[in-house]
Amino acid sequence: MTASILIPGSRRGAQSMQRVAGRSLWDDARRRLMRNRAAMAGAAVLALLVLAAVIGPYLSPFAYDEINKADVWIGPLRHGHLLGTDALGRDLLVRLLMGLRVSLAIGLVATLVSLVIGVAWGAVAGYLGGRIDEAMMRIVDVLYSLPFIFFVILLMVTFGSNFILIFVAIGAVEWLTMSRIVRGQTLTLKHKEFVEAARAAGLGQRGIIARHIVPNLLGPVVVYVTLTIPAVILAESFLSFLGLGVQPPMASLGTLIATGASDMELAPWLLVFPSLVMVVTLMSFNFIGDGLRDAIDPKDR
Repeated sequence: MTASILIPGSRRGAQSMQRVAGRSLWDDARRRLMRNRAAMAGAAVLALLVLAAVIGPYLSPFAYDEINKADVWIGPLRHGHLLGTDALGRDLLVRLLMGLRVSLAIGLVATLVSLVIGVAWGAVAGYLGGRIDEAMMRIVDVLYSLPFIFFVILLMVTFGSNFILIFVAIGAVEWLTMSRIVRGQTLTLKHKEFVEAARAAGLGQRGIIARHIVPNLLGPVVVYVTLTIPAVILAESFLSFLGLGVQPPMASLGTLIATGASDMELAPWLLVFPSLVMVVTLMSFNFIGDGLRDAIDPKDR
């Protein structure tokens, strides 16, 4: 019986104490996430899509803007074109990979813009409270009341069609929801014991927000980021479908779907393949977001 007793100075006791000490909230979340098959499948598929978007165009013998009038509307698996060609004889596969790259880039950059602005805005408003909180959130409400399309059209008319302007237009809208989520979490965190202890120790408001409030917001923020990226991709695709987004000869998933919809009767593959890539990409992000939500807060399951 004495062999089962853990002596604090023994090797077995030290290893057990290290295992207990090494487990944290993020370690448990990582274990739960690894056990989520849907999230892991989504992560694997998304990794393959990102890898194909990054290196795929360099491996193709065709350029995304290469026009070949002799290969107009060629079907898949013909004349070396795995997914066929469009009305200008451009290879659909390389254009699809470029479009995926553009859509992912817009999704990531616009989400980062909304993340920085939304977290800073919501954390400051929630922590300071009072009239400052009231004024800052009324600004958010006013911006929420502006129609998204009207705002984008106004930017396009004022500054002209610009690729960088898409990041600004989408990022300037997506941070509003982020700020509300962060503000709600901050209102709960600012009355916690560790914040009161930091305040009693003489730490200033900026230090409390940067060192204690924002780090404890990472859980819900990470989950919302994984759900914001597909929302941004959809917004960009919608703008490109209307002709307000990425301009030719550059392609995005939205422009490819718009082109495929107009030529659907003559070349259905131009609509089928971009739509499938769009669906798979969005589903991968959603599976990852759901898995992160369940891993970080298993009570939501």
